[in-house]
Amino acid sequence: MNTASRHKLERLIEKGASIPNPECVFIAPEVSLDRMAGHGVVIYPGCKIFGEKTLIMSGARLGYEGPVTVEDCQIGPNVDLKCGFFKRSTFLQEASMGSGALVRDGCLLEEQANGAHCVGIKQTILFPFVTLGSLVNFCDCLMAGGTSRKNHSEVGSSYIHFNYTPNQDKATASLIGDVPRGVMLNQRPIFLGGQGGVVGPVRISYGTVIAAGSICRKDLVAGGNLLPGPDLPSHQCDKSGQVLNFHPGIYRHVKRRVFNNIHFIANLVALRHWYATVRALFFKGHVMDEALHAGAVDKLDMAIEERIKQCKALADKMPESADRYRVVFKEQAHERLIKQKREFSERWPDIEAILRQYREWAGDLAVLERFLEVLQKAMGEYSGYIAVIQGLDETAAQDGTAWLQGIVDAVNDKILAILPSFRD
Repeated sequence: MNTASRHKLERLIEKGASIPNPECVFIAPEVSLDRMAGHGVVIYPGCKIFGEKTLIMSGARLGYEGPVTVEDCQIGPNVDLKCGFFKRSTFLQEASMGSGALVRDGCLLEEQANGAHCVGIKQTILFPFVTLGSLVNFCDCLMAGGTSRKNHSEVGSSYIHFNYTPNQDKATASLIGDVPRGVMLNQRPIFLGGQGGVVGPVRISYGTVIAAGSICRKDLVAGGNLLPGPDLPSHQCDKSGQVLNFHPGIYRHVKRRVFNNIHFIANLVALRHWYATVRALFFKGHVMDEALHAGAVDKLDMAIEERIKQCKALADKMPESADRYRVVFKEQAHERLIKQKREFSERWPDIEAILRQYREWAGDLAVLERFLEVLQKAMGEYSGYIAVIQGLDETAAQDGTAWLQGIVDAVNDKILAILPSFRD
């Protein structure tokens, strides 16, 4: 065994960690023992731990079902990573992932969010209680909904979020639920049936049920909808029902794609303000708690930057796409679509500036202060984030939602104001 690794393992055991076979565990030199708790931590054989930003808190359990590799992750209290690879992601209290997990950069799993075996995620945010079944590929999503582990939003087994297009872009993030209502932990769950998929970018509201085996290609924003079994989407057929030809580089629909991406980023901006103003109150008092909070905020910054990057890549494709569209469709080309493509490309620098500007704008401060006043009282009556938030009365929850919705709406409205061809 590496001498430095052996020394760190011995120190961890002295701090109270349980490491049944330290000879089969590796801790890299850059990992700080000050960011690793001892009491309640269990590290099973076959685990490897890397990264100076790695944080492991009390009660965390690594590798119960198989080897675990961790790199620059923040692992909160009582988190259970059973087997797999975990990189540059943050796991809040009692989050868990089963065997064969592949959790890559930019993921944030909030309290009790979890996945079964063979789950792959990247740039994914799961609100409390959200459950991913087995054999799931769910990158570039934010999912909320549900009120407890018995009443939670669910992604069925063998489910895919399709996040890469034939035109080779990834401006495809899907918002399943939303931030302003989702953070209040009082919304109806969303059910995505097994052996199905979502073609991003889509927006799906609370209470939606998508039948097993279905592919969702459209927004379901009314809430309480049931999407039945498989069908071929109308936009892939002509009026006679014949399948359309595919022309590389041509986007037939731009407005919805652009709006859904902007709306997704606006929700991320709102969530970051929630973490900076509200969540921060629950991570005070201990350096490791504050480090966990910092890790979560870092993932939100990563998410915003990733989405801006992918939107810019899409905007850069628009001039050539407009030219190809006109050449292929000639007199059948829609001038409004061409104008939307060019406008999105030309105004992208201004759009990006707005997105960055609103990361610093905290919304309606009067509404926020009213909400925080009630929240502080609830923190004296209840213990823990989930109990406090769910203990708020309806008026307070509405104030919190209104504050965050104001941020989302401001971002959307400001950007749509400079994209006149996108307005109805």
